Amino acid sequence: MKVLLGVKSDPIECRYSFDWLFGLMREHGIQRLQYGSSQAALLADDEYFTSLRRQAERHGVMITSLFSAAREFGGFASGDPYLQAATRKLWERLIRVASLLGAQSAGTNATLAYRDKPHLKEEGILQFFANAKELMGVARKAGLQALTTEPMSCSWEFPSTPEEIDRFVEQLVPFHRDHGDTTVPALFCGDISHGLADEHRTVLHDNWVLFESEIPWMWEFHFKNTDAIFNATFGFGHEERERGIIDLQRLKTILERNAHRFPRSEETVGYLEIPGPKVGRDYTDGQLERMLADSLDALREVFA
Repeated sequence: MKVLLGVKSDPIECRYSFDWLFGLMREHGIQRLQYGSSQAALLADDEYFTSLRRQAERHGVMITSLFSAAREFGGFASGDPYLQAATRKLWERLIRVASLLGAQSAGTNATLAYRDKPHLKEEGILQFFANAKELMGVARKAGLQALTTEPMSCSWEFPSTPEEIDRFVEQLVPFHRDHGDTTVPALFCGDISHGLADEHRTVLHDNWVLFESEIPWMWEFHFKNTDAIFNATFGFGHEERERGIIDLQRLKTILERNAHRFPRSEETVGYLEIPGPKVGRDYTDGQLERMLADSLDALREVFA
């Protein structure tokens, strides 16, 4: 199986244009983009996205995925029918935008519960499943190949434990198998930096074990570095590799060992997902190019 390298667009928002990002990707031989968490852009006219697709193609870039990490998409557990309806509209718009961009997949968070209303988590999960089964059909009509959800690092967000990952699979994988002519599969956008630590900072579920367990249903994944309790997230520059726990050689070994288990056995895409430096400071914004370049160089050393 070939691991293709990509970049997620999150860190450029509010400080650099897509022309800038596409140029950087071309310099580093990266051809795949995951369109990220641009809230305002979701409201733009359709022509904005078809134009962006043409712009990317002129730079030799394919927008192969859309994935938003914005928590607003998790509103199925809000207990508020207006917010639940808004969450459904956001999902539908996400699918529409992915189609306009020419992406193969669209995804975001499944659901998350308010800390002061834990009893709503189960309702949110059931709401998510009910909507996901319909959205799998919406995505099929839009020409996509998959819907994706990311297992998270917080017990208030679904899914985040091995049991919740199994529940996701047991609900949605058979549904697609039974409705293969009218739906796309609901799969995972994995993240090697996601494990689960409790309120006492005790690690309950190791990120390496969780990642490997998701592989049979992993459409794509995120390259991202983190610390021992999955708190700070950052890239793969020299100093970042010194303080982070994500060993790229170890990840490569896991991917090679499990190549036959991926739903796309010939290839998959790993997108570099880093927040970059703090947005909106004269002394930070200019650091983004170096941070992206250093991480991409590190990834190419291992996965070229």
